[in-house]
Amino acid sequence: MRSSPFFKMALLLGLLSAIGPFAIDMYLPALPAIGQSLHADIGAVQMSLTAFFLSLGAGQLLYGPISDMVGRKPPLYAGLLLFALASIGCALATDIQTLIVLRFIQGLGAAAGMAIPRAVVRDLHTGTDAARLMSLLMLVFSVSPILAPLAGSAVIAFSGWRGVFWAVTVAAVAGLAMMVKLLDETRPASERVESSLGSALSAYWLLLRDTHYLGLVFIGSFAMAGFFTYLANSSFVMIDHYGLSPALYSVAFGVNAAAFIGASQFTGTLGERYGLVNLVKFGVVCCGAAMIAMFAYFAMGGDSIWVLIVLYFIASGFMGLVIPTTGVLALEMHGAIAGTASALLGTLQMLTGALAMAVVGLFTDGRPLPMVAGMAGGALIALVLTWLTLGGVRSEPTGKAAKTGRTQQA
Repeated sequence: MRSSPFFKMALLLGLLSAIGPFAIDMYLPALPAIGQSLHADIGAVQMSLTAFFLSLGAGQLLYGPISDMVGRKPPLYAGLLLFALASIGCALATDIQTLIVLRFIQGLGAAAGMAIPRAVVRDLHTGTDAARLMSLLMLVFSVSPILAPLAGSAVIAFSGWRGVFWAVTVAAVAGLAMMVKLLDETRPASERVESSLGSALSAYWLLLRDTHYLGLVFIGSFAMAGFFTYLANSSFVMIDHYGLSPALYSVAFGVNAAAFIGASQFTGTLGERYGLVNLVKFGVVCCGAAMIAMFAYFAMGGDSIWVLIVLYFIASGFMGLVIPTTGVLALEMHGAIAGTASALLGTLQMLTGALAMAVVGLFTDGRPLPMVAGMAGGALIALVLTWLTLGGVRSEPTGKAAKTGRTQQA
């Protein structure tokens, strides 16, 4: 399990998954500059981010079933190519409306890299092995929130905000080249025989009636909703309200991402010892406690940037235990339709995040409290869903149970 091919696969899948988020995180330090350059207000600039999230979520509904029908690699090629072309368009945009449309198209391309790598993990592994590979994938994936804002700040300093889009174009082309050379097809033709448009619709209907699957998906979705709220608002809060430079903002952003990365690497080990379900419960409760404490502080009139950074650092660490683990548990019993199940998972996560950003955006005033309230709200909903979905569950399907699930779906 700890052989070189295992880590190489995690590295490749993580890089493919990170291309879309890289286009988000590099973009964050540029938000105030984009508003000034295109004469757009905060809401319009945030809409360019929301449009990306909406298409990033909706696009996965398309790529998942297609990857079950034709294999994992062809839709990955198509998505990365679309992403690269839209990125070039974003670099040349002259008004905020055009940028919003092109960001939507860019998100459609990035959706392939979000949905399909999770399906590849499920093609190859189940149980704690899948959790270990998923956590390694998340390690590479999560480097983006650390490196991307720093890289974005450097690019902006030398070439302005448009340089960010030229940089992600290069990243997409590099991803295409790596995939051609290093990624083998994990969905053989023999397993695609039963896959069709009709079977895809049936699979979505099956998943939408699976309350346990949906519960796990939304636990992760609302845990991530706080992160999406932070994404959309933190640059305005940190740069405009607290007066940080784009470079210092990138460091503050990266510190929280480091907590997520570090904690996520323990999911395999902790899952083997305590069970994946118990790991989710523990992570959600602790994340919720940190978020509630942060909200209480700002609601009572506090305004320290250090309280925001430290408490969100703690919450991010526990979130690192929740996100990969809920993903593994949600896909565990749906190996025969892993691409479709992964796509719906990704779509619901992105749409939940986009909804959270839109709701918080109605109250955004550049101060921390609206952002913190949205972050805490997502954590509380995740806590309630954990109690409803996993309250009476003491173990999770692995090994034999997973095989039984695949037999029932066949």
